[in-house]
Amino acid sequence: MAAKFTHLHVHSEFSLLDGFGQIDRIVAETKKLGMDSIAITDHGVLFAAVSFYKECLKQGIKPIIGSEVYVAPRSLTQKEGELDKNLYHLILLAENNTGYKNLSKIVSESFIHGFYYKPRVDYELLRAHSEGIICLSACIAGEIPQLLLQNEKEKAEEKCHLYRDIFGPDNFFLEIQDHRLPEEVLVNKELIHLARKLDIPLVATNDAHYIHRDDAEAHDILLCIQTGTTVEEEKRMRFPNDEFYIKSPEEMAALFIDVPEAITNSRVIARRCEVSFDLETSHLPEFELPPGVSDSQTYLKALCEEGLSRRYGKHPGEEVLSRMEEELSTIHNMGFDNYFLIVWDFIKYAKDRGIMVGPGRGSAAGSLVSYLLDITTLDPLKYQLLFERFLNPERITLPDIDVDFCYERRQEVIDYVTEKYGDDHVAQIITFGTLAARAAVRDVGRVMNMPYNEVDRVAKEIPMHAGVVMTVEKAKKENPTLLRMEEEDRQIAKLLKNAESLQGLSRHASTHAAGVVISDKPLTEYVPLYRNGDIITTQYPMGLLEDLGLIKMDFLGLRTLTVIRDAVENIRYNQQEIIDIDALSYEDYEVYDMLSKGDTLGVFQLESSGMIAFMKELTPQNFEDIVAGISLYRPGPMDQIPRYLANKNNPEAIQYDHPLLEPILDVTYGCMVYQEQVMQIFRNLAGFSLGRSDLVRRAMSKKKEDVMLNEGNAFIYGEVDEQGKVITPGAIRRGVPKEVAEKILSEMMDFAKYAFNKSHAAAYAVIAFQTAWLKCHYPVEFMAALMSSVMDDEKKVSKYIDDCRKMRIPVQRPNINKSYFKFTVDGHRILFGLGAIKGLGKNAIDAIITARKEEGPFKSFGDFCRRVDLKALNKKNVEGLIKSGAFDFTTVPRGDMLLGYDTIMDRVVQEKKDKLAGQISLLDLNPQIKKEMEEDNFPTTLPLSKDKILVMEKDVLGIYISGHPLDRYKSLLVRRTNLTSNLLDSLEDLTATGIRDGDRVSVGGIIYHIKKQLTRTGNLMAFLTLEDLYGKMEVVVFPNTYSQYRGFIKEGDVVLLRGKINYNEEMNISIIAENMQPLVTEQQEATQKKLWIQLENKNKDGPFHAVTTILSHYPGNTPVIIYLSEEKQKLAAPKKLWVNLDSKVREALSDAIGDKNVEVQ
Repeated sequence: MAAKFTHLHVHSEFSLLDGFGQIDRIVAETKKLGMDSIAITDHGVLFAAVSFYKECLKQGIKPIIGSEVYVAPRSLTQKEGELDKNLYHLILLAENNTGYKNLSKIVSESFIHGFYYKPRVDYELLRAHSEGIICLSACIAGEIPQLLLQNEKEKAEEKCHLYRDIFGPDNFFLEIQDHRLPEEVLVNKELIHLARKLDIPLVATNDAHYIHRDDAEAHDILLCIQTGTTVEEEKRMRFPNDEFYIKSPEEMAALFIDVPEAITNSRVIARRCEVSFDLETSHLPEFELPPGVSDSQTYLKALCEEGLSRRYGKHPGEEVLSRMEEELSTIHNMGFDNYFLIVWDFIKYAKDRGIMVGPGRGSAAGSLVSYLLDITTLDPLKYQLLFERFLNPERITLPDIDVDFCYERRQEVIDYVTEKYGDDHVAQIITFGTLAARAAVRDVGRVMNMPYNEVDRVAKEIPMHAGVVMTVEKAKKENPTLLRMEEEDRQIAKLLKNAESLQGLSRHASTHAAGVVISDKPLTEYVPLYRNGDIITTQYPMGLLEDLGLIKMDFLGLRTLTVIRDAVENIRYNQQEIIDIDALSYEDYEVYDMLSKGDTLGVFQLESSGMIAFMKELTPQNFEDIVAGISLYRPGPMDQIPRYLANKNNPEAIQYDHPLLEPILDVTYGCMVYQEQVMQIFRNLAGFSLGRSDLVRRAMSKKKEDVMLNEGNAFIYGEVDEQGKVITPGAIRRGVPKEVAEKILSEMMDFAKYAFNKSHAAAYAVIAFQTAWLKCHYPVEFMAALMSSVMDDEKKVSKYIDDCRKMRIPVQRPNINKSYFKFTVDGHRILFGLGAIKGLGKNAIDAIITARKEEGPFKSFGDFCRRVDLKALNKKNVEGLIKSGAFDFTTVPRGDMLLGYDTIMDRVVQEKKDKLAGQISLLDLNPQIKKEMEEDNFPTTLPLSKDKILVMEKDVLGIYISGHPLDRYKSLLVRRTNLTSNLLDSLEDLTATGIRDGDRVSVGGIIYHIKKQLTRTGNLMAFLTLEDLYGKMEVVVFPNTYSQYRGFIKEGDVVLLRGKINYNEEMNISIIAENMQPLVTEQQEATQKKLWIQLENKNKDGPFHAVTTILSHYPGNTPVIIYLSEEKQKLAAPKKLWVNLDSKVREALSDAIGDKNVEVQ
């Protein structure tokens, strides 16, 4: 039976935190209800258009592309306070492909030029792009319904004429809805009247924000997440009832029984809407060829031939020439000549301007053409890297060359591409964050107003595994405790049910870290645009852009490339040596010796705790070992590590299942490590083409069992055509026994899902070697560059300073006469950069360096003030310089300088004003006075204590330089803690120690910062930043613990803290405090007062138990000694029974055992 109704006003999850319904479920429900078409009209966006289109085709439903746009009350360029904040809704549907393009342009403009609280359109924009668009007057928030609610009937009629004029008499419909709201009853009556009076067709819709009626509760929770409210709050955004779901045609017909034409018109519109996305054509821009060059193919080949002589000399050899011809042929046949020229061009632009470019990334490093064009710098033939892993003629997909640039100058390359191809042809790419299981539990728990610690307890029971998408359902299967909590507690069951409904929904839009799309026409011809701050992005994410044939390229900013650039520059400046970082010899055994010792902090890819330990085991001795190390130290391949190490240490014991495996696996000591090896095994043992081998490898990695079965048989037995001609020989025909072939196939199937791309590993091993080489041979210059790259990360700077100390490289405070913006090399020492001083901006630093370059080093503070442009730096900046020690060269104590610097600055400023005014000052008349004034006569004060100086350095530099307040506690911390902050930098570092989520740990340090917070139940809790010798860690103190230990929680106090490790959804690590106590030095411990208690014995029936109970109620820092008179024995109470003498502990003890038995001495 023909469908009777089509929904034309539906919101998906891409009406972010407002629409509850994933695309596949919406389409499935449409089909289930017997409808053959549906529209998605998300608020102000087209985020879902392509994914919705594809899902509809998959399920046999007709997609209607639309959006509910916001109409500005005036012009979209007018943005004044409340006047332009109130917006009207309007439904726009694409009738055809022209309509889609116009809708794309309207939505794009609403973000790029019309955004004010929301993306807005105006009449002028609608009129300019109205062709092919059907307009509906929208819900109760539409402009015409709003005028009718205000009884402005004449104005409502005028707007009807206006919209009909903009879109045409056949393309404007008055929209009526019935969600059982009194306002709709009033508005619908007037809309029906207007429709008949003005001969404007009516159409019925339902403002669907969720799929089923019983989704209303989950949708309400979603709204609370959006608005930061709880379900219990009366005054909050909420829907009035549960009518906003996808209703059946029968329900809709019943609602509008008096206006059946409104139902019929939904089908009329649906039949008219015919939009199709071209998912076949590539939209690569044409590369502008130099004069006299006929075509891209010719130019690409000419560039490669130039590269041949540069890379291989005059006689490159037949293997190289043959490989080049094969690759060029494949590239041309697949239509990608222009693609390679575009990438070559922007990389050449970068290199010509001294912008560091990485040696390669991903499978592109397997291309000889890429190597010849200088897109990559690694010889794919030398390292057995395969072109088919990158570009497979048997699997037609767009190429994907990702490029690493110096992170400081990456934007210059994007700007070049934007200027070359046009800013309307280039954009960055959107990405969507989703509600993960733990995040959903926390969000829903807050909305349900559950106690924070209760929600945290539930969230903590959801396991987290790196790289695994966890769901509530999976968590309950994996963790019986969570299932038991659900069964035993109704509220927790409700929490988990709602979290399960919301998990996976899109939560927010952001910008992809590196993706850039380039098209042959203005992007809005294919895709709508979005504004994220100042960045223009596409409204479709990366995968969907590729479906549309748009070319995506990743312009990645890699911090390590900036480190290499700065280190090379430091060497040139400090050692007067020029280093060609791309011409290093990989036969440098000093470098491998350093790596084998685990001295890899700062070495790219090799500096995590686990990798340091692995390098010590691996003892790399050549470049291939580094490539293998990067590939093996990952989940999955790690299982191969013991075998790899055993074979490496005893090559004679390596056994190959068949001799044909040896040339493939010898480089990895008989172990399968790389995807390329799987491909080579299929080729060499069974006669597969490399292209087909890559397809099989992909099928294995994705566990496509039907493909694996067919290809597995072909691997073993081969294939013949109908005439009996051998198509694929198979392993048996090539002399491999069946049992051996089956064993090899089984191993490949097990391993393929973990195998690593050797091309990527090899390219990154180049950077690893370069950084290791710099650290080995130029450690001072390298460490200065390394610390400069993380100047805003106090924890990493502290870690690298500690590494410098181990290498006996002094890292000292800034020096106004020697420091530059970044960490500065001065002989064999490193000086803090001026850029590390908080609040000191680039303009101020430039002014200091300029003055220094013009007239040489500053002789005194007064000389500094006279020569530097004081308009560029204020007194606060100068105070920061003093506190950091930058003026210590003057020998004026910092305390004195802080007391008098502002007076000298004021005097210098006045001198400069007098000179400008042409006045002769007393200084000019009397040289003696002038000389005295220039000698920095600061007032004197008591010398600052060492602790005060440390606090000042910490205040302005973020870390301690001259020492550390915890130095005196160092030995105690080593003995009494089992975790330091540097191990909390990453989950990998922590798990390498054997510590897991939920494990108990002991830490110690200074309470650096306290944030107190009231829970919803009115109890006080705290979030602490605890700082130890290596950096900071986050500590959560829940109400019960806080009330017990609040006396110890003071900023600046040194404490010993015990608690549990806690991972959050982003795998950030904190500690849940369970108990704490002040930490005292051994010297303080020896001299401090003690509480003495005298008892007869330890008899449990006696007062001993009562005494220990009293002590436990007054925790503190005073040691307790119990003297047993019968045994004549002194017992030192454990630290958990130490007490706070300021409390009422003495009174309680005296009441229990008498005054004479309690004494402090």
